[in-house]
Amino acid sequence: MERAIVLAASAIGAGIAMIAGVGPGIGQGYAAGQGAAAVGRNPGARGNIMSTMLLGQAVAETTGLYGFAVAIILLYANPLLGKL
Repeated sequence: MERAIVLAASAIGAGIAMIAGVGPGIGQGYAAGQGAAAVGRNPGARGNIMSTMLLGQAVAETTGLYGFAVAIILLYANPLLGKL
């Protein structure tokens, strides 16, 4: 019974951890839109705008990857199951 509760709580926790992917998705979409608008206003600065935008998107994506890593650990390498 305790094992089932731990597994259920882990599945719920993994689902909540995956919500961390929502913020980076919204932020990256906004950054891409603003980058495209900036290139439209100043096509000569395309290289600088694109490199800055891609660096910002890479930094924003790390939070989504951390959430994904937590979800995978909870589902497949759960440290709480060893305590039972």
